[in-house]
Amino acid sequence: MTPLAAEQALDRYFLEARAKLLDIAAILDRIGRGANASAVENDPRLVRIREAIAVLGDQSGGRAERIQRIFSLEYEPGWRMPEPK
Repeated sequence: MTPLAAEQALDRYFLEARAKLLDIAAILDRIGRGANASAVENDPRLVRIREAIAVLGDQSGGRAERIQRIFSLEYEPGWRMPEPK
């Protein structure tokens, strides 16, 4: 499979990327305007969102995988699937 040329990819996905970035900005604004916003400053979820945003600016590649890893749990060799109730 041949990847799209950079210009074609930009033409195809620009509006979608713009919309998603605006959504994220709006979510962060809502959190920031919320009562006791400083109380969630160190919440692990918000910390992960900020880490993911930092990865977006890194041009070295593999951004999707790196962001997925930020939100993934570490591998636990002894993990067992819970039994259904």
